[in-house]
Amino acid sequence: MNLLLLDDKDFIAPGRVEISDRRFLQLRDIIKLAAGKNFRAGVTGGMLGNAVVTGFTDTSAILDVTLNIPPPEPGKITLVCALPRPQTFHKVLHCAITMGVKSIWFIHSRKVEKSYWQASVLQDEAIDKEIRLALEQCGDTIYPELNFRDRFKPFAEDELPGMIAANDAAIFGHPRSSAQPETFNGRKVVLLIGPEGGFSDYEVEKLTLAGATGVTLGNRVLRTEFAVAALLAKLS
Repeated sequence: MNLLLLDDKDFIAPGRVEISDRRFLQLRDIIKLAAGKNFRAGVTGGMLGNAVVTGFTDTSAILDVTLNIPPPEPGKITLVCALPRPQTFHKVLHCAITMGVKSIWFIHSRKVEKSYWQASVLQDEAIDKEIRLALEQCGDTIYPELNFRDRFKPFAEDELPGMIAANDAAIFGHPRSSAQPETFNGRKVVLLIGPEGGFSDYEVEKLTLAGATGVTLGNRVLRTEFAVAALLAKLS
């Protein structure tokens, strides 16, 4: 945990918090609590700063916090990803958040199993847990905006063109393309990543008609989480 992520409900007085949940256990058992010990802290949706332990028991800790540092600047990428298999979903979400993505869309694709949409990882509580872990990892306090679309065609025809118009460009990973992702480095980009088998020919046509450009990382087929990490790194 690189950041003690606080919520408004943790405050028991101005500038003072009490924690007694998973965060406390990590501070107690891994980071080792001690009176006067300092931690990097931040409040959800707000500022970063410092927390100092003023007292603790076996079940909770009291900390004084000073929050006066703005959170990191958000990234310029909007990520649109075909919904991955449940065991991969949290990896993709975690990767995107730690790399500064603040707008994340998960969409349906022909090669996405319909059962994925009923997976327990998509429940609000599971998603919130993964978001918090990612924010703690990267030292951020601002939640991303998540959107889910379980029909490809309406998304590609009705929503994607407007998203592209609001950005500088849109690209999608496709091994048979010739364009390089580095061409779009530093720009506001809508990045579309398909399932592990890639977007179908029909889907590629729809994305192209909407104004997206195919880019390649080579002719090797990557797992979704690796493709997300590689393309975000190329664009950042």
